[in-house]
Amino acid sequence: MRTRAVLVSLIAAGSMLGVAAPAQAAASGDVVVFSTEAQPLDVYRDPAGCRQLPTVAHVLTNQTDGPVRIYGNPFCLGPSLVVQPGYGTHVPGGAGSFSA
Repeated sequence: MRTRAVLVSLIAAGSMLGVAAPAQAAASGDVVVFSTEAQPLDVYRDPAGCRQLPTVAHVLTNQTDGPVRIYGNPFCLGPSLVVQPGYGTHVPGGAGSFSA
């Protein structure tokens, strides 16, 4: 019963956060991800929302007009690193993600 109450509370809090968060315009430009020398670059044009990074991602460059947040999980949750426009960073391999 307690587990159910906690679950209901988390869902309610999450829905309130979604309602309270201001609408964010999609970033204009490209997010470019380098994985390996044997693969072409992954280019995300005008990215919006949460995007999972390729499994072997190595470097992300932000060529958009707004900041990009890098996460260590595929859900864009928890701590993040902000990459300003015109900059890049190494990214975690495996199950990372980004949001613009």
